[in-house]
Amino acid sequence: MAELVAKHPNRFAGFVAAVPMNDPEAAVKECERAVKKLGAAGVQIFTNVNGRPLDEPDFLPIFEKMAELDAPIWVHPARGAGFPDYQTEKKSKLELWWVFGWPYETSIFMARMVFAGLFDRFPKLKIITHHLGGMVPYFSGRTGPGLDQLGARTEEEDLTVYLRRLKKRPQDYFKMFYADTATFGAAGALRCGLDFFGVDRVLFASDSPFDPEKGAGYIRETIRCLDVLDISEADRRKIYEGNARHLLRLKLP
Repeated sequence: MAELVAKHPNRFAGFVAAVPMNDPEAAVKECERAVKKLGAAGVQIFTNVNGRPLDEPDFLPIFEKMAELDAPIWVHPARGAGFPDYQTEKKSKLELWWVFGWPYETSIFMARMVFAGLFDRFPKLKIITHHLGGMVPYFSGRTGPGLDQLGARTEEEDLTVYLRRLKKRPQDYFKMFYADTATFGAAGALRCGLDFFGVDRVLFASDSPFDPEKGAGYIRETIRCLDVLDISEADRRKIYEGNARHLLRLKLP
């Protein structure tokens, strides 16, 4: 990918690296190499590593390194049919592991990062969540006033200790994530996400080529949804390109 960007700079603005998350020590080294030597704009990871949550201590050095490099992390959900919808079943049916499972995966990842105190430890950390933050914007009442009451529904464990460890409300940390516009042409979802994250933390993405038209459909519909938003042209340009230029430090004309 680095070679393609160098060869066709007028076609490709940059690239994002993949790193071996099943070997955190190697992943840290690859983050350094990809960003500093190859010029990657950042790295992409997934919401779990072979079923392991990313708030496990083994993965902490990866986030520390990306904060040090001041380069963003893209997060994509990962879940298959082997994760059942009900305890009495062996697998998820009707591809619901994708329809609802992926937004859930993203949201759980975000919550676990919040309560791991990641943003307190690494204030410069930049995490871009795919599909406009999963479920988080729609459930902002739960991530806000709901999580302010963490522990109220649990008798066997004092969960309020997690709130006391944080410097801010949980909701404040959820708003520190970045998100992209890949909502499959759902205008209402786009407005909801933009209202939650704010215009400065939303970047254009279409999820091409994963639509019935193999690419053109989601691009066209995402642009349509953005163009009818009741926002200023300056804010629209931020979403289309301005935020990416700044966040990814792209050297473009």
